[in-house]
Amino acid sequence: MKVLAICGSLRAKSTNKGLVSYAQANAPEGMVIELADLNQVPFYNADLSERPEAVKKLLQQIGDADALLLACPEYNYSIAPALKNALDWASRETNNTLLNGKAVAIMGAGGGMGTSRAQYHLRQVCVYLNLHPLNKPEVFANAFANTFDGDGNLVDEKIQATIRSQLIALQEWSAQLAK
Repeated sequence: MKVLAICGSLRAKSTNKGLVSYAQANAPEGMVIELADLNQVPFYNADLSERPEAVKKLLQQIGDADALLLACPEYNYSIAPALKNALDWASRETNNTLLNGKAVAIMGAGGGMGTSRAQYHLRQVCVYLNLHPLNKPEVFANAFANTFDGDGNLVDEKIQATIRSQLIALQEWSAQLAK
């Protein structure tokens, strides 16, 4: 199973990237997780007559993926612009072919409530895009409670276990949707 992780944080030592890194290193048997690079993806603009190379690569990765893993930072109670922008670009494909019906797992690291507000907002976006988010387990990590080391690596064993469970559930959910 091929999973594309899209992280809404562009920071090098991002705790959200730390969640994705842990997921990549601990993916269950039969799952490979690739991380999309959003650093060069410009904001969506319908006036662009030709897609930039970074966008072409992102769209190819989304198209090749069986499922998505969205690492959702919370900016002002909402979705980080980089993550929303990636989904906006993908949603412009004819008949929403890249996103329509795909299984999605959502995780996030942020303040005291993790990124719960942004994740629930992201779920609303998923409804419109006809993405199918996994309901449980949810991954909400407090980025400021010794959950990560100074380089953004996940060190909290409880969250590590939740991520491993989430990835197994994503495998099962994706298989169920493919029937």
